Amino acid sequence: MMLEHGLFISVYLFSIDIYGLITSQSMVRALMCLELILDSVNLNLVTFSDIFDSRLLKGLIFLTFVIAIAAAEAAIGLAIVSSIHRNRKSTRINQSNLLNN
Repeated sequence: MMLEHGLFISVYLFSIDIYGLITSQSMVRALMCLELILDSVNLNLVTFSDIFDSRLLKGLIFLTFVIAIAAAEAAIGLAIVSSIHRNRKSTRINQSNLLNN
């Protein structure tokens, strides 16, 4: 894979997900957009590792760390969203004011 193709796909995915994150009304959709942003970062890591590292070791190590962080973020984020839904009966971002009792 050429460097330009990998970077173009990664930038395209990143920009779509940033737009989705900014315009999302649901917390679950915002979490999904964050996961896809981390996937575009992973694609960048693998693309640069493929071009600049002959053994593909450094990119795959970083890829493993990013996947572990994404899994932890998904688990903790969904636990927080389910707790907010249990208390507030809504997962909409503009309706969840946590400072009011």
